[in-house]
Formats: sequence, structure tokens, C-alpha cells
Amino acid sequence: MKLVRFLISREGFISVICYAVTAVFSFLSFAPLSLPFFVWFAPFGLFLIEKRNRGEWKKLIYHGFGFSILFYFVSFHWIYHMTTVFGGFDWYLAVPIFIGSAILLNFKFPVYLLLFSFLAKRVGKFFPIIASFSILFAEFFTPQVFPWYFGNVVAENQILAQNAEYVSSYGLSAFLFFVSYYLFSLRKPKTVLRLLLNFLTKHKNFQKQFLLGGLSLVLVLVLFFGNGYYLFQKWSNVKPIAERDVLIVQPNAPLEFRDGRNPAEEIRNLMTRIDLMTERELKENPADLVVLPESGVPFFTTHDTEVTRYSRIYWHQFESLMAIISLRHGTNVFYNELDADLIPTAPPGRISRRDVRMYNSSVIMNPNGERRNSYQKVFLLIFGEYMPFEWMYALSGQTGQFAPGTNLNLIPYYEPRKTASSQSKDLHFEDTMAMGPEGVREYYSKEKVEEKQIGSFLPLICYEVIISEFVRKFEGDPDFIVNVTNDKWYGNSVESYQHHTLGRLRAIEFRKWIVRSTNSGTSVFTDHLGRNIDNDFTPIESTAVIRKKVQVIPGEMTFYRLYGNLLSYLYLGIVGLVFFFYAKRNS
Repeated sequence: MKLVRFLISREGFISVICYAVTAVFSFLSFAPLSLPFFVWFAPFGLFLIEKRNRGEWKKLIYHGFGFSILFYFVSFHWIYHMTTVFGGFDWYLAVPIFIGSAILLNFKFPVYLLLFSFLAKRVGKFFPIIASFSILFAEFFTPQVFPWYFGNVVAENQILAQNAEYVSSYGLSAFLFFVSYYLFSLRKPKTVLRLLLNFLTKHKNFQKQFLLGGLSLVLVLVLFFGNGYYLFQKWSNVKPIAERDVLIVQPNAPLEFRDGRNPAEEIRNLMTRIDLMTERELKENPADLVVLPESGVPFFTTHDTEVTRYSRIYWHQFESLMAIISLRHGTNVFYNELDADLIPTAPPGRISRRDVRMYNSSVIMNPNGERRNSYQKVFLLIFGEYMPFEWMYALSGQTGQFAPGTNLNLIPYYEPRKTASSQSKDLHFEDTMAMGPEGVREYYSKEKVEEKQIGSFLPLICYEVIISEFVRKFEGDPDFIVNVTNDKWYGNSVESYQHHTLGRLRAIEFRKWIVRSTNSGTSVFTDHLGRNIDNDFTPIESTAVIRKKVQVIPGEMTFYRLYGNLLSYLYLGIVGLVFFFYAKRNS
């Protein structure tokens, strides 16, 4: 009842308007609408709530949760769809799960309000710096399953986005709140007029503060826009050392079969679809690399081992088809699969199910149809690929029980065959019913070429692409980044665009192209400047192919790859010390 009385009161109405300003303006600024003008006003709701409730800690916490819920509802509404489709929960369970996750995963809002209010009371000045310091702290040190940072929205501006090479999205968040608080301070025409009149009356102390504040704003704007423009020009003029012809196949594979469809028939249709899509695209014009998405062929593996056969995930027709595609067109094929092995403590001899570990894995098949390096997903998605507690697996039968991989090596790829197949009749999926993988390789034995590595790429599976601190752990200098994902769980929503935009900054941080291959959309190529090539996105919930020439940018260890978030930590440390001594001196 207290909540209802609050919501119908004048204070409650103003508060909800503030929540809505931050939530709606942030959403308008972000993909797929991408209207970055609104982002400069999105923090106004936070600023106004803090100002009206400064020092009232309990109220600030409640308001922080209000921002969390409405922000989640507007920007992450697709979580509800995932909860009902992926988790299989009824609406009366999905709603409290949605609200609970909104609060638990958006602690940055109450933390921001509390820290801003505390510093505003103790320091009493430097409000733009306090605003930027507080949001940087809140984004750094609060848990977020989907790390949606305000800096990702600022990066919709192509020039400002280039600064991510040094400060990542964290630094762009701090920049946004610094500038936005100046705009908030000048939101009323009367305030601007009063400031000008006070300045003209020649009060030296006020003039000094006015000039110092104005110069600091100009300096920060020049620094970010100037550096962004310089980096944009610098990297626009870099000549690629090679180009790779890459084909993405978006097969729109089924998620599961709870609707009564025949699994065997659906999988056969899927394999035939992949076979025909690749042949249509490559028969007259071969490519260097074919990329299939996460769960492009779900439930199976091509890794023929005792463990995978015991687990009934090895399917010879899957391996045969991948071999057919690579041999028929003389190309590298990178695809996703399940994989399995035994835990180190498993006793020798008899295999037990409790000793088997499953992996979300992606593997490269060379132009000779031979399996080569694989990558097991390391950074698993909580509640999707694992549960924090064993008893929680009973809550959702769809949640995987995957083990994290340990290998952070790049994936090598090989020189494609330069001639067309000499076979009078090429193989197709229907031939795999009578011909196993070895038979396929024997059939195309005359097409075999010398294996020659021509490069490597950085493999990321789904969620991993949005964790910048994780991606920089990979060693070596990749030609480009490949991100395979399955966003089908989120339906025809904005999630797929948001997922890509959250990962787009990796192209700038690493100065490498990104090849994003999705199961059901949207797939896209992004260059080393963070530009989506030709703004060409595949449609959602559809089968599609997309093909581009991916440029190999000369290897250079960017500042972010070398030092990560060093500049943001320095900013937090230095400004924090300044606040501490200033507040202590004035206490």
C-alpha cells in the first residue's frame, strides 16, 4: 500500500518521470534505433532524483531500484521472453524472476546515487567530476550479467567511439556524465542568465570559478573529440595486408522440439538447408572461410571419441556434411558443436555419466575436410549454460551443464584450394546416409592440397564478445575476430542488435574486423573502426547468407590490449584521493 500511495503522489509521479527519462532516452540512443543525441540527456533523471533526495540514503536506495526496474523493462524487455521460452516458466513465475533480476543485475543505479550523494555532501564542489567518478565506480564494481554501459551508447557516435582504443566503454561513460552534468546545470534559461550576470558584475572569485569550469568542459570536449578524430583518420588510412573472403551461413536452426515437431525430420531439413545454401554461394565463387553460428547444428558433435559416442552426441552425418562442404569447395569451415571429455579424477576403464564434462565448442575443418583446432567456450553465461548451485538445475530443464574451457589460443586457418572440384558429381547431405566421413575424404582424395596456414583468428562464442576484459586475455595477433552466437532464444526483439552493439567496441579496442555469425539473425561484418559494413544486417528469425571481404589489419598492440582499463583505474584513484583530502581539509 505504501508503494501505491507513493506512486499516486506528486513526488511519486515526478520520480517515475525521472526513471522514464533515463530509461527511454538510453533506449532511444542505443541499437537498433541508434539516436545518440538523446544519450546526453539520459542521466538527467538520475541527477534530479539525487538532488531532490541528497543525503536521504534510504530513499536513494529505493529510487535506485526504481531506475533498475524501469531501465530493465525498457531496454531488456526481451529477458521476459527468454524466461518464458528458454526457461519454460509461466507468466506468474516469469514476472517476479524478471523484477528480481532487474534489481540484482542493476545495482549500478543505487550505488551511483548513494556515492554521488555522499561525495556531494562531503566534497560540496566538482559536481561534474563527481558525476563521472560515481558512474565509473558503479559500472566497475557492481555485478552485471549483461554489461550494458552508458559508454556503449556514447560509442554510437563514430568519432567518440574511437576513444575506446584507450578507455574502453568505461571511459566513455565517465565522459558522458561529465558533459551531461554541465548540461543539467544549465537546463534552465534563468540559470544561464544569472551566471552571465554574476560573471559580468566582476566578482573575481566567481569569475575564476566560472572560467575554470568553462575551460575544463572545453578541454574535455577537445580531448575526446580531438583524439577521436585523430584516431579515426589514422586508422582509416591504414592499408590492410590481406583480404579474406568470408561467408556467413545463417541456418535458423530449431531451439528445441517441445512443440511436437519430429526431431529427426527437422534436423534432416536443417542439414539439407545448410548444404544447399553453401553450394549456391560457393559453387561458382569459392571463399576462404565459411562460418556457421552457435547451435547452427544443435545437439551434436563431429568429434569422434569414446566419450562422445558414450554420450550419444557424435553423429557421423554431421561430420560427413562438414567434410563435404570443405572438400567440395576447397574452403575452411568453422562451426559450433557439443564436445565432451572426462574429468581428471575419472577412474580408468568404465565411463560413468557423472564423470563426463560437456563443452560449448567451435572447431575449424581445413580445406581437406580434416578436423583441426577447436575452442571450448571459457566465459559461460550464468543461468543459461550453468547454474551457480546444483539444486537450481531442476528449475529449468533448458539450462545447460557445461564446463568452461581453458584454452585461449587463436584458431589457425589454411590456404583454400584454388581450383574447382574435378568430380563429375559432387556429394550432398543425402549421400551421408550411406557414406561416412572417411568415405567422403576418400571420394575427394584427388582434391587434397598441401596444408598451409595463412593466418589465425580470435574465436568468441556468444556472450564472450561483450566482456572486454576477457577478450584481451587471448594471446597472439589475430587477423580478425569471429563471434558465433545463437540469439534465437530472444525472438524477434532488439536483443540481437543490442548484443552486437555491446560487442562492437572490441573491433576498436583491438583494431580488428569482427565477423558476427548468428543462428537466426542478425549477422553482420564490422570493420576496425567500429563501422558495420554497408550497414548490412541479416533479417531476424530467417535463413540468410552474408558475404564480405574481411581486411586483415597489420598487427599492432593497441593501448587497450596492452594495459586494459589502466586509465580508468588511474582516474578513479587520483580523483578519489583529491576528494578525500579536500573533504578532510574542509571537515
